[in-house]
Amino acid sequence: MRIHIATDHAGLEFSRTLQAHLTNGGHEVVDHGPVEYDALDDYPAFCINAALAVARDQAAGVKTLGVVFGGSGNGEQIAANKVAGIRAALVWSMDTAILARQHNDANVISIGARQHTVEEAIRYIDAFIAEPFSGDERHVRRIGQLAEYETTGDIAGKGVDVDGSTGRVVGAPAE
Repeated sequence: MRIHIATDHAGLEFSRTLQAHLTNGGHEVVDHGPVEYDALDDYPAFCINAALAVARDQAAGVKTLGVVFGGSGNGEQIAANKVAGIRAALVWSMDTAILARQHNDANVISIGARQHTVEEAIRYIDAFIAEPFSGDERHVRRIGQLAEYETTGDIAGKGVDVDGSTGRVVGAPAE
């Protein structure tokens, strides 16, 4: 499988360890950066490039996934999720790694390099890569709804608040 990875300065050393681990496991690893330590680097372009590569590979029928990481993994997940067709999940346990694939067919995971040991993170990544999507109808339906919203700005018949009329203020003072 092809694995696209990206990080920021907080995960650079981990990235090198992960690349060796994945390559030794028979995967083709594509590193989207950074290549050297810079405490002031900006992760968005690295993570977006990895996510773009995953989306392109999947569209071309290449078996591929992505792994992005930084200090917490939050910003990296947000960056990856800006790419159409990407479902990036923040992973912090074995359950979240497995469920990201089983239920959400996540194609990218994000991990906080400052939140986990290298050994923990590698276990999560290995579990994510090994776990297949369940294909259950309810999960397929929900992923389809997310894709529909991503392309149209609506989910037909599901009450998406496209005009701002369905929200209600709870606990607002009476007029």
